[in-house]
Amino acid sequence: MDQRARPYRSVLYIPGSKDRALEKARGLPVDAIIFDLEDAVAPDEKVNARATLAAALEQGGYGNRMRIVRINGLDTQWGEADAKAAASMDCDAVLLPKVETTAQLDALVALIGDKPIWAMMETPRGMLNAAEIAAHPQLSGFVMGTNDLAKELQTRFRPDRLPMMAGLGLCLLAAKAEGIVVVDGVYNAFKDAEGLKVECDQGRDMGFDGKTLIHPAQVDVANAAFAPSEAEIDLAQRQIAAFEDCEASGQGVAVVDGKIVENLHVVTAREILAKADAIAALEG
Repeated sequence: MDQRARPYRSVLYIPGSKDRALEKARGLPVDAIIFDLEDAVAPDEKVNARATLAAALEQGGYGNRMRIVRINGLDTQWGEADAKAAASMDCDAVLLPKVETTAQLDALVALIGDKPIWAMMETPRGMLNAAEIAAHPQLSGFVMGTNDLAKELQTRFRPDRLPMMAGLGLCLLAAKAEGIVVVDGVYNAFKDAEGLKVECDQGRDMGFDGKTLIHPAQVDVANAAFAPSEAEIDLAQRQIAAFEDCEASGQGVAVVDGKIVENLHVVTAREILAKADAIAALEG
């Protein structure tokens, strides 16, 4: 599957220590799973969680979902052992929390080899260094840690997330410049579907590839928000057809719904259709 087209609409955190949660995740319609060894695992369970998660991943059953393992920070007592364990797990990437410098990523690479890495972006220093971090040769994606960012910024909660826009924007720019995945932070009120939809729509409008989620009840809302709509698919198809007709005839300029269609619009249209096809393949 083309990496740019690959869906990341819903990225669900699952505790790496809970057999029941690991089993349930096999049947959830999510695009990606973050198997968590960090915040979702109590200190006295962290060592055993590595073996529990390794066994679940070895058993398989997660289909085409992206499998990402979030380890503890390398500055903690568990981080190095987590990284070494994750290196041999049947996963697609390793996610490092609270990334602020490329040196942290280099340290992770030294422990896991050539397995792809992702970075949690959740501190002011991380936001300020986002461009350098995104350019790391082994980095494949950013995950926004908006709860930690809000704590560090000492912000008040606002539905429009205005206090975090600068940080979110810096990470988006960095990710898009380097062509890596960038997924939005969690929405804590997991029973508030309307509020989740508002935040998902905002994130999609900004350019995020998807949303990290804390509860299976949030999956359907995120999947709908970050998938191309029927109207977008229809418009994309008509833009491509009009542009190709003009090219074939060598006449005039392509126009759809009263708007000129240029090559850049066609590129976007093809990406929309590729994303829709990738979602259909994943769900099929």
